[in-house]
Amino acid sequence: AGTQLEVCDFLGKCLCRSGVAGLQCDGCQPGHHSFPACQECSCDAVGSMENTCGPRGQCLCHSNYAGLRCDQCAPGYYNYPSCLPCQCSHDGSQHGTCESSSGQCECQRGIAGRRCDRCLSAAGSFPY
Repeated sequence: AGTQLEVCDFLGKCLCRSGVAGLQCDGCQPGHHSFPACQECSCDAVGSMENTCGPRGQCLCHSNYAGLRCDQCAPGYYNYPSCLPCQCSHDGSQHGTCESSSGQCECQRGIAGRRCDRCLSAAGSFPY
């Protein structure tokens, strides 16, 4: 017995409300999630692989995108919607990730540069 029935036609086929599907209106239509509310997925057109999502609304993201709707850069990427790789120096950066809008890597003490690839007090670069 479906709990989301609106009305049934003369053949007994249930007519479901918008976003709801199934013979007994007991699931969500493709592109919707969170039964019984059945909200649209609203996946980001650039970051997601398609406009379908899991039962809790998680869209399927390309590898360099993240977030429920794939509308932000994944760790290690910056400059949404382009989501370019951070390219932080393995030796000079703290975590290998960067600030999401500028691409500035978090440098270790005494290290400088957007990629953390220069010594702060000298003009040299890695390895020193």
